[in-house]
Amino acid sequence: MSRILDIHHCRPTYSLIFFTCKSQGSNGNYLTFKKKGAAKSSLRANISEVGLNHILDRCAHKVEEDDGNAFNALPHVKRLSELQKDDLFGKIVMVRFDSNILLEENQNKNSKTFISALSTIKYLHEAGATVILISSWSTKTNSNLDSLDSVSAYISSLLKLKVLPMKLCHEYESTRLEESQETHKPSIYLLENLSQFKEDIANNSRFSQELSSRVDIFINDAFFQSHKTLSSTVGVTSFCYASVAGFQFEEGLSQLKKAFMTKENPYIAMVGGGNLIEKAAAINYLVSSSDGLIFVGNISFQIMHALGFSVPNKYIEFGAFKEAIKIIKSANSRNIPIFFPKDFWCMNDHFKNPELVSAECIPEGWTPFGLGPNSLEEITTLLSKSKKIVWIGPVKFGLSNQDSYGTSILAKVIGKLSQENCDVTVIGNMACKALMEESMVSSNFNIIENASVVWEFLKGRKLPGLMALDRGYPYSIDWRTIYADPDRPLFVDIGSGNGMFLFGMARKRKDMNFLGLEMNGKLVKRCLETCHLSDLKNGYFIETNATSTFGSIVSCYPGKLVFASIQCPNPDFNRPEHRWKMVQRSLIEAILHLLSYDGKVFLQSDIEGVALRMKEEFLKYGNGKFIIDHQEEWLKENPFGVQSDWEKHVLDNGAPMYRLMLSKSLRE
Repeated sequence: MSRILDIHHCRPTYSLIFFTCKSQGSNGNYLTFKKKGAAKSSLRANISEVGLNHILDRCAHKVEEDDGNAFNALPHVKRLSELQKDDLFGKIVMVRFDSNILLEENQNKNSKTFISALSTIKYLHEAGATVILISSWSTKTNSNLDSLDSVSAYISSLLKLKVLPMKLCHEYESTRLEESQETHKPSIYLLENLSQFKEDIANNSRFSQELSSRVDIFINDAFFQSHKTLSSTVGVTSFCYASVAGFQFEEGLSQLKKAFMTKENPYIAMVGGGNLIEKAAAINYLVSSSDGLIFVGNISFQIMHALGFSVPNKYIEFGAFKEAIKIIKSANSRNIPIFFPKDFWCMNDHFKNPELVSAECIPEGWTPFGLGPNSLEEITTLLSKSKKIVWIGPVKFGLSNQDSYGTSILAKVIGKLSQENCDVTVIGNMACKALMEESMVSSNFNIIENASVVWEFLKGRKLPGLMALDRGYPYSIDWRTIYADPDRPLFVDIGSGNGMFLFGMARKRKDMNFLGLEMNGKLVKRCLETCHLSDLKNGYFIETNATSTFGSIVSCYPGKLVFASIQCPNPDFNRPEHRWKMVQRSLIEAILHLLSYDGKVFLQSDIEGVALRMKEEFLKYGNGKFIIDHQEEWLKENPFGVQSDWEKHVLDNGAPMYRLMLSKSLRE
């Protein structure tokens, strides 16, 4: 029996073939994940039919990742929206905000970007957190903001909350933070301008540590700065126990995904600006994903030159010819059109009136300053047939910092198309400004004013500010397809390895469900195959890093979490900073938050120092709610009567195990 499912989530189409095989040595259900036209499957797994929905969901994500290198640079990260206010109460939270959004003199205060930036700070304050705001700014952003006091007063007026200015690394300031924590009175502080510190741009480790001193949680709320490697966006994450995306960061990431992950056809990309060599990789991505390209601005001269047009030398970028040829060949191989201007309005120092000049031969001494009528007509015709438009970069010719003639006309055309259900994304300050000046911004507009982060993303480069954040679990889980009864109490084994302990427990306790969280994908695959072959209905395994995803996975389970275990985490004694990486504060607090009252945590290791550290960390960050269940220092026997593979190995060699059982108490 086989079922073939086509995912039309993105181009090209993929086939998922679910089939049953009963030949010798190949008993079971199999899933094949294959791109149409490919000779081999890119994924083949023996699975249980009840787990098919979960695997299909994961395959849909694989499709997204495979559809262009750019999307490999977008991991699923933890978000502020996933944190409960109880988790934030009494914490010191540092927020890296984007001054170009929050402090911009002419900022549209009704935009989603601006509102989400304010919402991050307000949410933290309402949750009872002490908030430290950090950023870099200049008078170019807002001419009225020339000091720390003036910026703190301005943000106070936006929030309708008192924002206190604070200097970096002063005993007095440290005392203020301590008082704020002890009195549980939430305060908002603004740290001095980071543009004064060259260490921020250098991502200096010592400066990052100083910056994050006493900070519990870091919130990156500057998505459009995430292409930079700064102390204030990347370095500080090494010194905070949790690093998550704020509401503005989440909104910016959503805008980026909307621009390039939504599939509407025909899809036209209009590319302006200059510097083709720097943008070649990004433009090649646009060629591979769009149904046609329009080149405007200085970048169009490089395409025209590669096609054999006569272009004045002053407009030709050195070294761009080879890249332009590659772009043209790539478009031809996909049979998609490339458009470039057919005529220009040009000026000459010796003539007062502009002349309309054919793009085939721009005379020496004449400077293009705008698109001609034939060019505008052809662009309008092409755009009018589109269901999706991405406009990135200004319609600018020569060395002028102003948009060229024709920009306002194109803005009106695109504005009108957006009202006719065309999906429109406009990227870059000049393009966005032109659009907002010439047309009413509709709900179909996706406006991204900072083009730098988009260009880096389209090149397939990882965004450092995004990569530094804690990972979340990206897949929705349908527990009813995994367990026979998802309302049963849940036992989670963190770092489940080859699953020996969990399989033994699942067979012994049919009244409970068991979940293994393991980073090693090969081990997880084998465990899932064993679940199927043994027809196990109360056991399941997920490939993930539980340190950052435990909360997002277990919080959606319909039943109660009654047990969590961490057994024999592997310490790396050669790298002391990673020695206790599995048992981090964020994981302990997630377990504490989700564990039912009277629920238990089982910890064990064959290394006494590791067991002691786990014990100390759970008691330290358990806020007095974890109590030891036994009088002796270590449990002599395994309380479950079921051994893990490593435990069996250690005991068989005559070595001791160091075991501990904790209970979550009812006291507040």
